Amino acid sequence: MTTVFSAMKRKSIVQAMGQKPLDVIVIGGGITGAGIALDATTRGLRTALFEMQDFAAGTSSRSTKLVHGGLRYLKQFDVKTVAEVGKERAIVYENGPHVTTPEWMLLPLHRGGTFGKFSTGIGLRVYDFLAGVKRSERRRMLSEQETLRREPLLKQEGLLGGGYYVEYRTDDARLTIEVMKEAVRNGAMALNYMKVDSFLYDNGKIVGVRVVDQLDGEAFEFRAKKIINAAGPWVDDLRNKDHSKTGKHLQLSKGVHLVIDQSKFPLKQAIYFDTPDGRMVFAIQRDGKTYVGTTDTFYKADPVQPVMTKADRDYIMKAIHYMFPSLQLTADDVESSWAGVRPLIYEEGKNASEISRRDEIWQSPSGLITIAGGKLTGYRKMAEMIVDLVMKLLSQEEGIAFTAAMTKQMPISGGHVGGSADFPSFVESKMNEGIRNGLDGALAKRWARMYGSNVDVIFELADRYRSKTEQSGLPLEVLVPLLYAMEEEMTLKPVDFFIRRTGALFFNIQWVRDWKQPVIAYMASAFGWTEEQRNQYTSELDTALHHAVVPQVEAN
Repeated sequence: MTTVFSAMKRKSIVQAMGQKPLDVIVIGGGITGAGIALDATTRGLRTALFEMQDFAAGTSSRSTKLVHGGLRYLKQFDVKTVAEVGKERAIVYENGPHVTTPEWMLLPLHRGGTFGKFSTGIGLRVYDFLAGVKRSERRRMLSEQETLRREPLLKQEGLLGGGYYVEYRTDDARLTIEVMKEAVRNGAMALNYMKVDSFLYDNGKIVGVRVVDQLDGEAFEFRAKKIINAAGPWVDDLRNKDHSKTGKHLQLSKGVHLVIDQSKFPLKQAIYFDTPDGRMVFAIQRDGKTYVGTTDTFYKADPVQPVMTKADRDYIMKAIHYMFPSLQLTADDVESSWAGVRPLIYEEGKNASEISRRDEIWQSPSGLITIAGGKLTGYRKMAEMIVDLVMKLLSQEEGIAFTAAMTKQMPISGGHVGGSADFPSFVESKMNEGIRNGLDGALAKRWARMYGSNVDVIFELADRYRSKTEQSGLPLEVLVPLLYAMEEEMTLKPVDFFIRRTGALFFNIQWVRDWKQPVIAYMASAFGWTEEQRNQYTSELDTALHHAVVPQVEAN
């Protein structure tokens, strides 16, 4: 069992990957790949994972940040999906209550809107039944007065009342990182910035991969019994390399979210509302901000760097003005944004909103196993299905005993807190421990909530580096998360830290501007960057900051 997940140990992880034969190579370090790595390694399979960018850099850090139960699929009569994802979201919550939390959602009902009062009441009741919603979180129907009391900013004209039900809010990137860390803790080997650029074959059967380190250009070859393509928006690129892109293929859809400070958009209650064109949009409060999204438009440009266009921004602003008419918001009030692409499976004649989010597994003639589609909520079940297939194949080919998945009741990294019921008392206990150790109470509480059972390592770093903040140029509240991200979460670039490890570029963009240069200086010294590397990584962060605020004029 290895616990190495330090950015300073990359070369030793590469060496470990080549020491013994691998059972499984996973391509893709989003939530799907992370889930597969955890499932595979806990079933005793020697597992390696490669991600060409940072972990969660694609779709898995650019979602609406909800582990939701799929209410919209009930509208499409997709009963099976509602039942599956509804049950899975409770599992995700129990296994990682530090990165997932229940969020009551208000669905306002207006005359002439998408949802009627009677049909919504019936629909939410069916939803509760299918999704196995626990009694304390079952839906309620609210009167017009009660709906406005919960959210006074709502459009009053034609308001009939509201549906009130629970969704689960998450930090999608941190959820991915925590799943990956748990996989590594159980023996998986995972590396970011390692691009699979070709496959190795023996008699037409896929037997390995050629990987190129995106930091220094060094190339490696690794062999494994099974290769899993879980590259999200890039699965078809890999199928092309395998000469097996036939039949079904991906259709990318772009989604954009806007972030506005609560002083400008003082939302009291998370809202799921319909737009004039019949789509559904979320408005959710988080960390003193309100974020609103998402769009849903077909996307054909480079999925590595999708950005907000003026049309995207205007669409969401129009939706805000429609449902919250008393707000006098302008485009200048948008503090930040993010854009991501969804890898959907193409369906002839359907628009982006109508295409199913269901996952599918394909196996090519060479043996490459591909998983595509799916949702954040269902990551664990998707992993279980694909590792079941791998185990079945290995059982047939080599007589290896089939073992069942063990992840259903397995806490992820940071989630070893006794489950959701015990998490509040855990946070309180750790806050008091932090205060006894000389930390500010609010900071200790924030760290306990964010890092869960890993907060002990955070406290240890705080003790160790308390006297070194002056020489580092960083206060403890910045230095400690940065050290943890580098030493425990494979953080290699400033964008990794400011976007995926902290979410600050989305929800605290001024903090990024304030600490950008000191963080870059610290990382440059710690990693021994060349001047060229420092300039490149600084430019990458500057570009991310620019794209978060300034929209492209042209449409994609």
